[in-house]
Amino acid sequence: QVHLLESGGGPVQAGGSLRLSCAASGTFYSMNAMGWYRQAPGKQRELVALITSAGRVDYGDSVTGRFTISADFAKNTVYLQMNSLKPEDTAVYYCNADTRTYSSVRFDYWGQGTQVTVSS
Repeated sequence: QVHLLESGGGPVQAGGSLRLSCAASGTFYSMNAMGWYRQAPGKQRELVALITSAGRVDYGDSVTGRFTISADFAKNTVYLQMNSLKPEDTAVYYCNADTRTYSSVRFDYWGQGTQVTVSS
């Protein structure tokens, strides 16, 4: 079982910045990737950013150029630096951990979410 502890959300004005952090703890064989997803009211959960242990990074189209994901896989921690925030970035942000067993079976874990509210 893996527990994800998120921090860093809150209210911010448009144009401002926030930094989210997520630390994974528990028992697993390997951490393949960590990432951030978000869900706004009435909308589906969407990818914000993803980083693999091999260093590959993917961003959702709406955040490219404004958000930066980084991670310390030795500490199983992922960060999301969010700059130039817009009201449409308002959502609950969820941390995700993609873990693998010794035989490469994937198990996904989710944090409880942290609210980000951007006011205009």
